[in-house]
Amino acid sequence: MQSESARVTTAEQSRFRINDPNAKPRAVKVIALDRAAEPVVKRLAQLPWNGANFFTACAFAAAPAAPVGKDFSMTGWLADLAGRSADLVNEVNAADLVVMVATAGESAAAASIIGEACSLKRVMTTGLIVGGLQASDEALSKTLSQLRPWSLMLVIADADDYIEDMLTALRA
Repeated sequence: MQSESARVTTAEQSRFRINDPNAKPRAVKVIALDRAAEPVVKRLAQLPWNGANFFTACAFAAAPAAPVGKDFSMTGWLADLAGRSADLVNEVNAADLVVMVATAGESAAAASIIGEACSLKRVMTTGLIVGGLQASDEALSKTLSQLRPWSLMLVIADADDYIEDMLTALRA
């Protein structure tokens, strides 16, 4: 009797084989939500990734100012690591996954705007909280309550290295 592996490699079974690549690279957007998370995201950006782009939420705790004579726009919500403004909606449209990085005890208010844009476009979101072991329960709870409604997966990381491992596991 032939093994399962031997049977599926026969010429007869090869007609069922899919010859396309297993999966396309993911388009991952990693966003620092607060000033303390910004150096973590900048450090991660220096590593080799498949399709990840790194940003900071310019607003951090407040709505960005609209240019004089113009209405508010989503353009001001993100900045790349060089400091150039990025359009949140365009970045979300081009993403398979948005990873929001926050620090325990800091404000993660920008998660609501980013999360809402992701929700409208059906883009998966992950929230990563750094410094969870050192923070008080109250400080951690504050950040969790801001990220939880907008994250399909929420992880409290005890070290920055854990975030690197998570991004690798998510094929960033």
